[in-house]
Amino acid sequence: MNLAWCLLFLSVFSFAGFSNGASRPTVVNIGAIFVLSSISGQVSKIAMEAAVNDVNSDPSVLGGSKLKITIHDSNASGFLSLIGALQFMENDIVAIIGPQTSVMAHVLSHLANELHVPLLSFTATDPTLSALQYPFFLQTSPSDIFQMTAIADIVSHYGWREVIAVYVDDDHGRNGIAALGDKLAERRCKISYKAALLPDPGATEEVIKDALVKVALMESRVIVVHTYSKSGLMIFDIAKRLGMMETGYVWIATTWLSTVLDSKDKKSLDRDLQHLQGVLTLRPHTTPSERKKAFLSRWNKLSNGTIGLNPYGLYAYDTVWMIAFAVKELLDKGGTISFSNDSNLHSVAGGTLNLEAMSVFDEGKQLLDNILHTNMTGLTGPIRFNPDRSLARPALDVINVIGTGFRQIGYWTNYSGLSVETPEMLYMKPPNRSSSNQKLYGVIWPGETTTKPRGWVFPNNGRELRIGVPNRVSYREFVSKSRDSDTVKGYCIDVFLAAVGLLPYAVPYKFIPYGDGHKNPSYTQLVQLITTNYFDAVVGDVAIVTNRTKVVDFTQPYIESGLTVVAPVRKMNSSAWAFLRPFTKMMWAVTAIFFIVVGAVVWILEHRINDEFRGPPRQQVVTTLWFSFSTLFFAHRENTVSTLGRLVLIIWLFVVLIINSSYTASLTSILTVQQLSSSIKGIESLMAGTERIGYQVGSFAENYLSDELSIPSSRLVALGSPEEYAVALERGKVAAVVDELPYVELFLSNQCKFSTVGQVFTKSGWGFAFPRDSPLAVDMSTAILTLSENGELQRIHDKWLIRRACSSQGSELESDRLHLRSFWGLFLICGIACFLALLVYFISTIRQFKRFFPQEAEPTSQGSSVSKRLQTFFSFVDEKEEPSIKSRRKSSIDNVKEDESRNGSQRKPLEMSPDNQMNGGDRGMH
Repeated sequence: MNLAWCLLFLSVFSFAGFSNGASRPTVVNIGAIFVLSSISGQVSKIAMEAAVNDVNSDPSVLGGSKLKITIHDSNASGFLSLIGALQFMENDIVAIIGPQTSVMAHVLSHLANELHVPLLSFTATDPTLSALQYPFFLQTSPSDIFQMTAIADIVSHYGWREVIAVYVDDDHGRNGIAALGDKLAERRCKISYKAALLPDPGATEEVIKDALVKVALMESRVIVVHTYSKSGLMIFDIAKRLGMMETGYVWIATTWLSTVLDSKDKKSLDRDLQHLQGVLTLRPHTTPSERKKAFLSRWNKLSNGTIGLNPYGLYAYDTVWMIAFAVKELLDKGGTISFSNDSNLHSVAGGTLNLEAMSVFDEGKQLLDNILHTNMTGLTGPIRFNPDRSLARPALDVINVIGTGFRQIGYWTNYSGLSVETPEMLYMKPPNRSSSNQKLYGVIWPGETTTKPRGWVFPNNGRELRIGVPNRVSYREFVSKSRDSDTVKGYCIDVFLAAVGLLPYAVPYKFIPYGDGHKNPSYTQLVQLITTNYFDAVVGDVAIVTNRTKVVDFTQPYIESGLTVVAPVRKMNSSAWAFLRPFTKMMWAVTAIFFIVVGAVVWILEHRINDEFRGPPRQQVVTTLWFSFSTLFFAHRENTVSTLGRLVLIIWLFVVLIINSSYTASLTSILTVQQLSSSIKGIESLMAGTERIGYQVGSFAENYLSDELSIPSSRLVALGSPEEYAVALERGKVAAVVDELPYVELFLSNQCKFSTVGQVFTKSGWGFAFPRDSPLAVDMSTAILTLSENGELQRIHDKWLIRRACSSQGSELESDRLHLRSFWGLFLICGIACFLALLVYFISTIRQFKRFFPQEAEPTSQGSSVSKRLQTFFSFVDEKEEPSIKSRRKSSIDNVKEDESRNGSQRKPLEMSPDNQMNGGDRGMH
């Protein structure tokens, strides 16, 4: 019986194995399209053939099936690439590796979509090859979006703001540079110039030379080269001859250069390195492993020493294994490899193209899904895909070409940006993209210097910087044009010249006066001319205001500014009521109220235990008022007995001391210092009134008053000079003038009839204006800060704007009286102390009342009981509290001593009276 069951089991197992083996194809065909004359094509061919041999030598992968790869040489021709893909579709190909270029990837992806054949490429890294448009196309190496992000991080790390892009004018170049522009914009950087070249082999030496000559005339010196290896090496060769590989330049090449460095033979590489010194490039990072080390040791034998291995060779090897594992999973789950005719091709059948021979891969979608779910460790490291079909954990090596080779200066990951730690170590830590965490080792830049290049120069086109200067007709101390020449001078000009003198480079410039010389020009229009490239900068008394900062960049302010109000003032003569002027009405009222409140509180606290606060009602009112107001002079005679009363009194005496001292100081100032007053108290009174307001021609004050403060334009009067200010204010043409603080200070230096009123109601400064993102604005700001620190800025100020006459007069306006806001904290403390003292007092009194007058158990009438109990309570409060025995003895002793002290002063006159002598004699007789 057991033997029968064993035979049956063996029969079933043999049948199942036979059936499974029958379903597996003998050969699984894959194709590859590459330019075999290129470095990537040669390396990829060797790596893919090695991977196929390794797959076939491992029976656990495809079982009895063999993997066969057919490599088509496109010879750098898009047409031949297309022909090769069509031929593959006639031969039951399950997947295609390639094409090598992004241009053909866009074309062949349509063919792959129609026939459901997965198209895998590790060299076509155009970021626009999206999964939505091309569902059967898959990039098996990091997309260009990551290396463009890395370049943007490098540019931002070194503080550069503009770059020049040199690229091939095809899908690979255009879309890669577009991605770079987006990533730079995220970091407030930009591509200032794009130099497009014909794709290989169209990029001739003459075309490249013309492009580089234009690049040399640009301002930026940071150049990104995104081309193919042939044209890329020509670019650096010509740049060397043009003197563009010297100090001051920054060259960053994309991954094509690292491919050349890894794979070229030493003899030809040494020749290329002569014009690559100081260049930065990127290389796809592959994880170190024993398998990778073993494959590197095999490479010389596989390639016969003809070419070196680069990371794309490793990606080629892993791509073959991805396809093999996906086919294995398909077959292990009972799937088959079958093809069927495409119904869409029936209508175009016939002719010599033999289109009907192309068939649809029925299991293509399942095979693609298996590839997308790959989770393996290859020569490049762990391999898996994100939901957006990009490789997980992309990383790049940052390389610096120096001497006879190159040196790795750091890494870039999409996880933590730039770092000197390996990506494997970084992924074990929390992500950190803070600027302080972005690090690279030292770089040797072109010109064999370790000093970081500035990244820009003045355009080498023979043109000086056109600097606009306002041609002022008033306040010429700030900036003015000579009457008989175009020479300009003034405070602002001296500050600019001093700052330029601190720059570590020469600045060619030319001052161009702006204005007709009859009135001050509009500064807003002057700044706008920078945006039209009429001026390269504006130097002068230009206020930094919001609407201007939206179109230009300003330097660090070199002088404080802001709008203030100038109004006529009159001397205040002393009067009979001058003693009331130190305090405002509100301050007087609150002070009087607190005198009364504190007196009432002390009376409540002392009434039950202090005889001096008892007596008839009229006497008690008089005593309370006398006590309260006498504290102003610390002349109160009544003693406080209770602890709470003494506490309130101490706090109140402190408040009185502060108020008294402040009043005395203010009154002394009023009676001894000349006082000025004005009907205008500040910008608030101007806004509330209807008086006319003057402003300086060309100043931003006009727009501020009308737009921000909503003052009607009919109330605004344009004034062109300090003389017009004085005339308009004296004759009442305007009630006040609103102008910037530096002008006002200069105006008041010799105009004693006027003064500023209120506070400066805008805070700003003056700066030099430059185009947006101009690096010169940053360097000039640093220079201005240096001038401020070494005192040179103050010396220039004193030279042109030294104050005279009335500018330092110590006049004070009527608005400088003492207000309640200066003392509300004292009143608050006193009020809280009074409240707490009363609260404690009433709680204590109620407890005593309950102890002496307990509530009746059964009241006869609730209403009458409450009324009666209230009357009892008020009577209890009004009665004098009986002190305890100890307190009574102490109180009696104190009273005797007090009576003796009072009677002592009367004893002597009484003894001198006749009646007293007689009475004394009678007492003696008795």
